[in-house]
Amino acid sequence: MSSGYKMPDGFLWGSAVAAHQLEGAWDVDGKGVSIADVMLAGNKDTPRVVTDTVEPGGNYPNHRGIDFYHTYPQDFKMMKELGLKAFRTSIAWTRIFPNGDEAEPNEAGLQFYDNMIDEMLANDIEPVITLSHFEIPYHLVTEYGGFSNRKVIDFFVKFSDTVIRRYGDRVKYWMTFNEITNQTAWMDPHPMLQNSGLKDYKEDEAQELMYQASHYELVASALVTKHAHEIAAELHADIQVGCMLSMNPVYPASTKPEDILMAQRAMQTRYYWGDVHANGHYPNWLKNFWQHKGFHLDITKEDETILAENTVDYVAFSYYMSWTVSDTGDEWLEYNEDENHGDNPFLEKSDWGWQIDPVGIRWAMNWMWDRWHKPMFIVENGFGAYDKLTEDNQIHDDYRISYFQRHIKAMEQAVALDGIPLYGYLPWSGIDVVSASTGEMLKRYGFIYVDLDDMGEGTGKRYYKDSFKWYQKVISSNGADLG
Repeated sequence: MSSGYKMPDGFLWGSAVAAHQLEGAWDVDGKGVSIADVMLAGNKDTPRVVTDTVEPGGNYPNHRGIDFYHTYPQDFKMMKELGLKAFRTSIAWTRIFPNGDEAEPNEAGLQFYDNMIDEMLANDIEPVITLSHFEIPYHLVTEYGGFSNRKVIDFFVKFSDTVIRRYGDRVKYWMTFNEITNQTAWMDPHPMLQNSGLKDYKEDEAQELMYQASHYELVASALVTKHAHEIAAELHADIQVGCMLSMNPVYPASTKPEDILMAQRAMQTRYYWGDVHANGHYPNWLKNFWQHKGFHLDITKEDETILAENTVDYVAFSYYMSWTVSDTGDEWLEYNEDENHGDNPFLEKSDWGWQIDPVGIRWAMNWMWDRWHKPMFIVENGFGAYDKLTEDNQIHDDYRISYFQRHIKAMEQAVALDGIPLYGYLPWSGIDVVSASTGEMLKRYGFIYVDLDDMGEGTGKRYYKDSFKWYQKVISSNGADLG
C-alpha cells in the first residue's frame, strides 16, 4: 500500500471540523444559544436528548468543545507542522447574530473570526468555511419554526452576506448547508433539527415538512451563491460557493432487478438536493412523488428562477460509509432510510457500526461527476475509534492509518485514472473534537489527541498520534507515499 498517485499541483491536503464541536466558549463575547447548545451528551447506544432550555447541571459537551476558542493559535502551529494546506471549519451563526434575527451583527464575533482566519493564513493554511454546520440559532427554532418558515431564508442570507463580505478577501471556498442530505432520515428528529431547525412537529407531518424546509434552504443557498458572486466582483476576489452533501452510496442488496431499481431510487432520493444545487431544478420523479403523496409545497415561479440561475460552483461531500437496499414491492419506490437500508456482507464495521467501504469513495465520485459535472471537494472522511494514551504519551492508531490508506488510494484513483476534478481532501477531523452524532469525546477522529473525556475532564493537552506522522508523509509527497 506504500505507493499512491501524486496529486495535481495545488491539491489541498487538509482537515475538517465544525465550530460547535471544538470552539467551546458557548456563551462568551455575546454568543447566543445554538441548537448544538441544547443537546445533551449521548453515546453509541443512547441518542442525544434535546432540551427546551439549557438546564443547570446538564452535560452539554458542545459548551466545552476542546476550548479551540482560546487555543487555536497553538493548534494551528501543530497543523502547520502536520503540513496542512487547508482547514475547514464553520462560522457559528450565533457568534455573529446571537438570536439570528438581529438588525446588526455582533462585532466581537466578527473579530474572533477575523483573528482566526488571519492566524490560519499566517500558518500557510487556506481557510474553507461552512456557513451552516448544525448550529442554527435556537431562537429561530423556537420563535419561527426553523426553515419551515420562509422568513428564515432572509435571516440566513443576511448572516451569509455579512461574513462573506467581511472575509471574502481572504476566504475563497465557502459551503452553505452541511450534509443537507441527512434529512432523508426524516423519521429521526436529530437530522431535522440539525439541518433545518425543525422541532416539536407532528410525526405524520414530518416528511412533507422536511421537503418544505429543504426547499427554503435550497432557495437560501442559491441566493447566497448569487450574492457571493456579486461580492466577489466588488472585492475583486475569487469566491466559490459549493453545496455540501453526505455521500453514502446505496447499493442493491442483490443482482435482482427489483433491488437494482430500488437502489437507483434510493440514490435519487438521497441526492435530489445535489440535483437542485448543481442542475438548478427538481427532477420529474420527485415532483410526481409529491403529487402522489398529496404534498402541497410552497414553491413559487420566482423560487424556480433563483434555483435555475444560481447553481453552485462545486460539490463538496463527506464520505464515511455505504449500505444496501432491497425491493419493498412499492411501485412508487418510496425510500425510507430509517427502515430500508441493510448491511453489506462484504464489508467490515467500525466500533460504532459504520460499514467501511474504501471502494465506495471512487464509485461515488464517478456517480456524482456523471450526474452533475461539477468539480468536487472531499471535506470529510474519517474513522471514529477508541484511542488509548499510553503512559509515555503515545497513541498507536494503526487502524486509522489503514483506513486512510485505503480510502485515499481509492480517491486518488478517481482523480488519476478516472480524470475527476477534485480540489482537495480534508479528512475529519485533524484534531479530536466532540462527536456531532453522539456528543462523545471518546469517539476520536483526529491525528492530534486531546486529553479530555466525555465529561470534559482531563488536562486538555494535545499529543501527536502515530497517524499524525503518517499523514505528514502523505502530504509532503502530495499523495505518492501512502506507506
